[in-house]
Formats: sequence, structure tokens, C-alpha cells
Amino acid sequence: MAMAKKKVKPKETEEVPKLFFAIRIRGNPGMRRKMLDTLKMLRMHKVNHGVLVWGNPSYKGMLVKCKDYIAFGEIDEKTLIRLLRARGRVIGNETLTDEHIKNLTKYKTIRELAKALINGEIQYREKEIYKIKPVFRLHPPRKGYRGSIKKHYKEGGTLGNVGIYINELIHKML
Repeated sequence: MAMAKKKVKPKETEEVPKLFFAIRIRGNPGMRRKMLDTLKMLRMHKVNHGVLVWGNPSYKGMLVKCKDYIAFGEIDEKTLIRLLRARGRVIGNETLTDEHIKNLTKYKTIRELAKALINGEIQYREKEIYKIKPVFRLHPPRKGYRGSIKKHYKEGGTLGNVGIYINELIHKML
């Protein structure tokens, strides 16, 4: 009896990972330990904390696993610049400015840094950017969340993969 040969799929070309922004929407009560550990790995310790996440398969898996507690989507350049100016912090809890960017990285302005982050040229793990804090502490959104915080985006809520609505949510929270 001959065994059927397994078809091998050609690997897709690896494109530049997309930059996602994730915001923690719900708190701890009733949460399983594995979920809490995953949120800690993503650095989302408290409600209304946001982080930049690259679209690597491992990070995407973590985002999908925590979809019942966070909202995430692809951030655009305009929103990222505004987020870095308003909520970006360096060690010592000082506001991120163009002068800090010039001293800590090879970029001259926040706009250049944001463009490099969007294009995937630089990531938070690299040596030159480690003094910029990776967590953004946001306010609760003005005029509230879209629908319920217990339902997913497709059901009329705020949770899960919200796509480009994340940019609108960030603007409400700055």
C-alpha cells in the first residue's frame, strides 16, 4: 500500500510586518491565569494602557488570544505622531520631545521616528530606542467606547480586532 505524498505549500514572501496598536479595555476580575500572563508579556498591566506591537505571527497569536480583553488594530502615521507627542515618555517620566529623539536615536524628529516605526526600520527592542517607554498610559475615551466593552467589534462593541477604528479610539483617549 503506497502512502500519499504530502503536498508542500510554497512559503509566502515575508513582507514588512504591520504595526499594530493594542489597548487594554477590561480589567482582571474573572480572568484566567494564562490570559493574565499573556497580557503581562504584552506589557498591558492596567486598563487604558496601550502598546505598539509588530505583526509577527507570535505577537498576532498573543493578540488573538487576548481579544476578549483588548482592542487592537493597524495604526496610521498621523495617529502615531500625535500619540508619541502627547503620551510618549522617556525614562524619568519626562514627555518625549524632538530633543530627546535627537539625543537617544539616529532620527532628528518625532515625525521621522514614527515613519521608521511604521516602515519597520526600527523596533522597541533595539538598543537605541530602549530609553523611550514602550507603554502609553491613556485616558478613558471621551464620549465613551463604541457600544459595549463586553462585545466584539463585529457585534457592535469595542473588543477584538477593530481595524482602522483603533485610530479613532486613540484620538478619543489622548
